[in-house]
Amino acid sequence: MPAPGAAAPGLRTGSLRVRTVVAVLLLLAVLLAALAVTVELTLGQRLRAQVVDRLSDRAAAAAALVGTVDGDELADRLSAQGLSVVIRDADGDAIVAGPSPDELRDGPPSLGDGPGRGGPASGPDGGRGGAGTDTRDGTGSGATGSDSSTGTDSGEAGGASSSDAVTVSSSEVRSDDEVTTLVSQLSDGSTITLTTDSRSVGETLTQLRWVMTGASAAFLLIAAVGLALVVRATLRPLDRMTSVARSIAHGDRGRRLRPARRDTEIGRVAVAFDEMLDGVEGAERTALDAETRVRAFVSDAAHELRTPVAGMRAAADTLVRSPGTADERERLATHVVREAERAYRLIDDMLLMARVDQGLSLDVARVDLGASLLADVERQRLRRPSLDLRVVLPDGPVVVAADAGRVSQIVGNLVDNAARATGGTGQVTLWLDASRADEVAVLVSDDGPGVPAADRERVFDRLVRLDGARRSGDGGAGLGLPIARGLARAHGGDLVCEAPGVARPGAVFRLTLPVAVRAGSEAAVVVSAPSPVAAQTSALRRTTA
Repeated sequence: MPAPGAAAPGLRTGSLRVRTVVAVLLLLAVLLAALAVTVELTLGQRLRAQVVDRLSDRAAAAAALVGTVDGDELADRLSAQGLSVVIRDADGDAIVAGPSPDELRDGPPSLGDGPGRGGPASGPDGGRGGAGTDTRDGTGSGATGSDSSTGTDSGEAGGASSSDAVTVSSSEVRSDDEVTTLVSQLSDGSTITLTTDSRSVGETLTQLRWVMTGASAAFLLIAAVGLALVVRATLRPLDRMTSVARSIAHGDRGRRLRPARRDTEIGRVAVAFDEMLDGVEGAERTALDAETRVRAFVSDAAHELRTPVAGMRAAADTLVRSPGTADERERLATHVVREAERAYRLIDDMLLMARVDQGLSLDVARVDLGASLLADVERQRLRRPSLDLRVVLPDGPVVVAADAGRVSQIVGNLVDNAARATGGTGQVTLWLDASRADEVAVLVSDDGPGVPAADRERVFDRLVRLDGARRSGDGGAGLGLPIARGLARAHGGDLVCEAPGVARPGAVFRLTLPVAVRAGSEAAVVVSAPSPVAAQTSALRRTTA
């Protein structure tokens, strides 16, 4: 784990193309090696088994001829097939024919060598040499034998009883890389030992090994070229992603990958890349918009503060430089106080807006919204006696979970906004709607010119005033509605500007607040009441005017 403050290790950026090709080639090489070993082991075992089978066949055939064919002739027949033969009878006498095992290890005999026992034929008539051992008297016949002798043997074999046939009772195999020896124990007690040259098995396996090695090398070379081309085509979307990223870095923010398939590995990466770009572009746009709003806010705030400060400066300068009458000095002093109050109110609104942005703490409690609205209206009537204020309330208490002081501030800002829109002499109506179970609404409407549809969201921007409201001396700085919306959302509610209706021809603002819930109960403490429209014809509502 890296130490705190240490730089994180960089991303490993080895060539994906090279790693993929090398990994696949290594896998193929391992598979080919395993295949070659398997083939070699299987073929070698099969070839050795064939050698043993041939020796077993020769031993079985020789056992069938025992007793019908002379031992010397039988040995000659077996040795004529290139075998080293040792026939040992039950008495221990041995007949040896053909090359010895050591001679087989040294190599095959030359074409001039005979197949006599123990070595080449040395007798003047083609008889067998003395390397063999024969304890019986008499000289053997030639290796080829005579036709009459063969016929006699065959006749004797045909006349023999099947019950007297000699068979191989057991066999033992001894082999190495050069020769294979089969020792067969016959049923009459004699033993036939056959040895053959098995170097051809090793030579065949060596040749197979070279063929497999060359073929594998050629296959791996072809596979490397093919893999390089396939991987290059497969990774082409990554090259396109790199190109798109670089073009976006150079200012082309609208480029996207837009994959044809989203369920593949490259498709998922491309979708994530596009989503990241959308997020980055949106964050950049939001940051630019926020920066623009901040600059506009600072500019408008400076402009708004400049007006009262300039008025106070001019009045103060006049008070200092001009003697004037007592009435003039009182008028100038009053102007200074009024402009100072205006600047103080603007600064206080800015500070409150900043606190709302940072997260305003509220003293939330159960508040009877109907009683709170009546108290707010009475205070506003004292401030604005020429304004026609009306309240429409349902019967019974309407309890909400809110900060009573902040709710009064929201209502006061909405009434101030309506008073400025109507010139201070219009009609302003406050409706309390408790028809929903999860929230209550306060609608503030006036009979002024209303808010155009295009400006119903813009009026909540900071320091924004519609053209009709830009009159000197009205005291509006364009922060009342943003502060009211911020306070409403801090309560978990909202403040929106709605389209006017038949009963509400001017601007209509809807304030929503969450209802209060009794402890341990899911039922909202709100008295059910008809909608505000039905309140005009219902006797269950009371109206104060």
